[in-house]
Amino acid sequence: MTATVYHAVPEQTDSTPFVTASMKHINPDNPAGHRWIAVSRDLEKLGYTFGAIVCIEGINRKFDGDWIVQDRMNKRFTKRIDLLVNVGTMGKWNNIKIELNE
Repeated sequence: MTATVYHAVPEQTDSTPFVTASMKHINPDNPAGHRWIAVSRDLEKLGYTFGAIVCIEGINRKFDGDWIVQDRMNKRFTKRIDLLVNVGTMGKWNNIKIELNE
């Protein structure tokens, strides 16, 4: 599994960068405060759907832990999650572990 980051900007989302695919509104002053992720569509079939709580391991102390699925990635991506972060934060990590919290 690969994890990357995304920012709530039109260049990385669509014309409504502060509204997720689940229709949740992103705080423009602190997007990272939500701890929301977008998932590739192939993961939705495995239960990673809007509102699911996901435990992430293998990135770092700042990003490991629980996140909530609130967005969907472009259909060209597979086996990937995107962490919603504040502008200026960058990162890509391979071989991370994700698990649904029940």
